[in-house]
Amino acid sequence: MSETTNPGFTPRIFSGIQPSGGLTLGNYLGALKRFAALQGEQSETIYCVVDMHAITVWQDPEALRMRTREAAAAFMASGVDPAQSVLFNQSQVTAHAELAWLFNTVARVGWMYRMTQFKDKAGKNSENASLGLLAYPALMAADILAYQATAVPVGEDQKQHLELTRDIATKFNHDYGVNHFPITEPLIEGAATRVMSLRDGSKKMSKSDPSDASRINLTDNADAIAQKIRKARTDADPLPGTVEGLRDRPEARNLINIFAALADESPDQVLSRFEGQGFGAFKPALAEVAVAKLSPITAKMAEFMDDPAEIDRILGTGAERAAAIATPILDRTKDIMGLLRSRP
Repeated sequence: MSETTNPGFTPRIFSGIQPSGGLTLGNYLGALKRFAALQGEQSETIYCVVDMHAITVWQDPEALRMRTREAAAAFMASGVDPAQSVLFNQSQVTAHAELAWLFNTVARVGWMYRMTQFKDKAGKNSENASLGLLAYPALMAADILAYQATAVPVGEDQKQHLELTRDIATKFNHDYGVNHFPITEPLIEGAATRVMSLRDGSKKMSKSDPSDASRINLTDNADAIAQKIRKARTDADPLPGTVEGLRDRPEARNLINIFAALADESPDQVLSRFEGQGFGAFKPALAEVAVAKLSPITAKMAEFMDDPAEIDRILGTGAERAAAIATPILDRTKDIMGLLRSRP
């Protein structure tokens, strides 16, 4: 898709995860598992721990460093290979911040105020929110376009941010009469690109939910995973044979989607096995699949976290590789905009 939509650009996939701590099953199924699967395809893969996004709200410095390493460990434990993909943390590549400022002059204030995530995070006290919280979509666009990424794997709830990136690229290209930035395409796929709460099927699984029972953490042990699935909210009806039968059953649909994504099956394939059965039969099977898939990831994350110096080395090497791609693109952007560059 990227090659035909963006002729002349190297097929390149970019995505990132914020180091806000407490990575969940939703992060794994909606992002990390997909990132690993995209390696070795026709596109270059560039993955980033977006630590500069995290500081739009105040962070404890030591905790931020630890969570940055934890996010990198989760990437690698989930199958992202630093030899196949570029893996780094955002703040080590200065092109992100520089390009974000340039995009601040392209993006319109009205675009930023329309972003639903700013409204959600700032709430009624938006006057006291940081300027970074309002302007961070321009940084997100810079994250993507610093590499002229042609595709970004996103969940349904993240499409608005990518639309803003496309708007910035389109306006820049139009204003300067160039074809410098691609119109990045979304990659939305899989059975569980949006994993919902185990306690409320209408809400996204989130680390910020006050109830730990609402989510499966990537650091949970096998017993905790099984217990949370056993206590997950469901209904009393038996499972149907097709996904159409789950239309008004959000909790049931969520558990079926989770099973399908973990087992690399379609929801219909899962339902064909459990048609007519209740959750008393389904939940133990789901717990077994979840423990089998997630326990090795938890163990690998712990191994990586036992050697923080090695994580730092990997991120530093990845940052050098990322900068080698981004710096020429940034320099060309400055040239297009008429910024004088005379320093050797």
